[in-house]
Amino acid sequence: MRAGSLRTASGICLALAISGMARAGDDAQQWLQRMEDALAARNYQGVFVHEHGGQTETLRIVHRASGGPLAERIVSLDGSGREFIRRGSELICYLPDQKTVLVEQAQDVGLLLGELRKLELAAAGQYTVSELARTRISGRSARVIVVEPRDGFRYGYRLWIDENTAMPLKTQLRTGNGQVVEQIVFTELTLPRNIADKALEPEVDAANYRWLRHEAVTGTGNSTWQARQLPPGFRMTVQATQVLPGAKHPVTHLVYSDGLASVSVFVEELARLPSTGNSSSAAPDDALVTAELNRLGSSSAYSTVVQGHRITAIGEVPPDTVRSIAQSMLGSPRAAVPPATGRAAASGRVR
Repeated sequence: MRAGSLRTASGICLALAISGMARAGDDAQQWLQRMEDALAARNYQGVFVHEHGGQTETLRIVHRASGGPLAERIVSLDGSGREFIRRGSELICYLPDQKTVLVEQAQDVGLLLGELRKLELAAAGQYTVSELARTRISGRSARVIVVEPRDGFRYGYRLWIDENTAMPLKTQLRTGNGQVVEQIVFTELTLPRNIADKALEPEVDAANYRWLRHEAVTGTGNSTWQARQLPPGFRMTVQATQVLPGAKHPVTHLVYSDGLASVSVFVEELARLPSTGNSSSAAPDDALVTAELNRLGSSSAYSTVVQGHRITAIGEVPPDTVRSIAQSMLGSPRAAVPPATGRAAASGRVR
């Protein structure tokens, strides 16, 4: 009787534990949804510290989601004076140290925290979501949510979400072994009901700056390039042809995403050396350049040469991910860059 009762009690305890784990998992997902709703609907402004690639920068942000057109402004407070202003789908980057302004079309809803809006997709199979013990940060009670990848092809997130407002107070991009790749911590954060247009205007006087405009193309035309094999969960989401500043030829742009992480692949035809008469087809002028892997803050970049084209893969993912995608790229026998459908213009002033 005692043994049977013990087994029964153990079974009940196990069932309760499993039930509690399920509720905890559901609650973690609910907090991600609450955070997404808050980021989509709330105005906010504050100061945050951004750490990545061994560097630390303090920035001020103003974000308007209601009471006027969607807009966001980020200003560096640490010397460079850089400003980034998003109005709808247009992103304007003011770079005083280079006396340059870059203008491009961008699809992400938020410049700073736009990626966090996708975290509810973590339940799609490539990530697991869980919750750690509650804590306090910046004087506020916070829920700590962990989004972990199931493999080494993507990074995970750790989020400290304000219990009262559901706003992220601190975010970390982390490797599978827990190393922090990038961190954002708010030291000041307020949620004003209204944000005036003036608060979203640049402080930089760019009258004599060089302006570069890059019109993004998000078409889904047929590319002659494709990845033969992709990391689990990744699929192609964008195909486009663009003319980028400094490029000799039009560039094919492909984007591969798992719904959260994404990798951009640029395919550029290389210039060819003059023929010496020994070959019917001269080699590209940098065909002998070896493959190169770089880390750019929290992003990884890998470049190699395939079929006379420079392949460059860039993404906020582990180095092995960009390497595997770039090395997997293959052009069809008719591979050639099609006519440009995007433009990048440089002049004294383009507005």
